[in-house]
Amino acid sequence: MDLSLTRADILIVGAGIAGASLAAEIGDGARVILIEGEDQPGYHSTGRSAAFWSETYGGPSIQPLTSASLAPLRDGGFLKPRGCLHVAGTDAGRAALDRLAAEFAGTGVVLEPIDRAGIERWVPGTRADRDTGLYEPSCADIDVAALHADYLGKARRTGTQIVRSARLLGAVHAGDGWVVETTAGRFAADILVNAAGAWADDVAKLAGGAPIGIQPYRRTVIQLAVDPPAPADLPLVMDAEELFYFKPEAGKLWLSPHDETPCDPCDAAPEELDVAIAIDRMEHAVDWRILKREHAWAGLRSFSPDRAPIYGFDVQVPGFFWCAGQGGFGIQTAPAAAALAAALLLGRGVPVGLDPERYAPGRFRS
Repeated sequence: MDLSLTRADILIVGAGIAGASLAAEIGDGARVILIEGEDQPGYHSTGRSAAFWSETYGGPSIQPLTSASLAPLRDGGFLKPRGCLHVAGTDAGRAALDRLAAEFAGTGVVLEPIDRAGIERWVPGTRADRDTGLYEPSCADIDVAALHADYLGKARRTGTQIVRSARLLGAVHAGDGWVVETTAGRFAADILVNAAGAWADDVAKLAGGAPIGIQPYRRTVIQLAVDPPAPADLPLVMDAEELFYFKPEAGKLWLSPHDETPCDPCDAAPEELDVAIAIDRMEHAVDWRILKREHAWAGLRSFSPDRAPIYGFDVQVPGFFWCAGQGGFGIQTAPAAAALAAALLLGRGVPVGLDPERYAPGRFRS
């Protein structure tokens, strides 16, 4: 026996929201080591979220996970009511609203038709061409930092060892388990979990497996001071054609051009062109005056080829488990996704209402 190896039943690569929530959900059901390549867990996508929970965001493949996450997020005190107004001012936008309503018909997700007068009541200063909308009352803000910290705390209290600055160098499956090399030392585990976000395909290759085709996309957010000031009760405003969205945040406005620029895994930074596009699109939607651009940042949203997340054991590599491809929806789906992944890992009953085949990695393997 190699006594230099730190041993566990499950080793999770990545301590963002996916890895942290999974470790917390496993709890004392197994010995867990959670490794993070950065000095600070949640440095990348988790720490750069636009911080909202929306049952329509991500479409019908994401909605079951989002809706199943409502109760734990609400009961944990991580949600604050916000509401979302989907708006349109063109034929293409109105058609997009019709598709949105059709997609979620019969799901229990409430979408209320809003006319021009209703839009103006919700968002004073909306330009006259924005004449059609759908209001999603269940939409809420998420306290992302508190949620992530809560998961990390729960994981620690149930025995998870969290190792920072532990960038994965390689992993070999030998006999009945894994030997994992990192910049923070060597580890051994029965199961290796890939919760590495934008780096998920890289982790698969380092473990001797095949990538699935997870593609990171850059998403930009800008914080603005506007006149009149953003009302505290302003809903999240989402353009039906996905040209922009904005929401209030502590008296300021958070604005995104809803960009999806493919890129390599990286420490994402905003591009000036994306910032300019976002501001131009907002100015065509509302007549507010921009007083100051205060801050801009970018994060990575990583999608599988069919844009649904991946939870389950790889069909080709023994003991290799995927918890990846969450797109921009990993935070709003974290409770249900972690419960599903933990059930699959530990042989527990799958949460009611969730179909594991919908998210299985085998759907990408011929």
